[in-house]
Amino acid sequence: MYAHTDHFRQRLHQQGRYVSVPIVAEAIKQGQLRWNTTDGWRFALVKHGIRYVIVVSDTETKSPVVVTGWTAIDDWETAHTDSRWNETDLQTIRLRADLSSHRDEQIPDRIRPRDVDRAFEIGGHRVVTEAGAGSVECVECDGRFRSKDELNRRHCRR
Repeated sequence: MYAHTDHFRQRLHQQGRYVSVPIVAEAIKQGQLRWNTTDGWRFALVKHGIRYVIVVSDTETKSPVVVTGWTAIDDWETAHTDSRWNETDLQTIRLRADLSSHRDEQIPDRIRPRDVDRAFEIGGHRVVTEAGAGSVECVECDGRFRSKDELNRRHCRR
């Protein structure tokens, strides 16, 4: 029963996050626990081929709070054959993970194989991409971006 930060509550409602309150509870109760010096405790739970990572911190609060959470592909074969996930979900998870793990770099070669036609939010933009494109495109402002840093620096002009 950890409290949720406003940051986490906002992320819960974003398309393409795939983290839910029940997943948070399950990760905290049954996941692997790891300490990370930059952001607190991390609970990791693998389910249906997807790794859910939940970050909990208590550095500035009276009790631990859920700060954020994300998903990554743990086992492509398992995730791909599981009925829980469709191709767009898996491509979204992989694209979001690539953008986050290389946030300061332009990554057209990692974006190019992805085909994501259902917009998901990242950096205040709602982005999609198609196979062969070396950038993601915001469906609101038509901006094209090759890195998470670019997405975070340029505000969406909705």
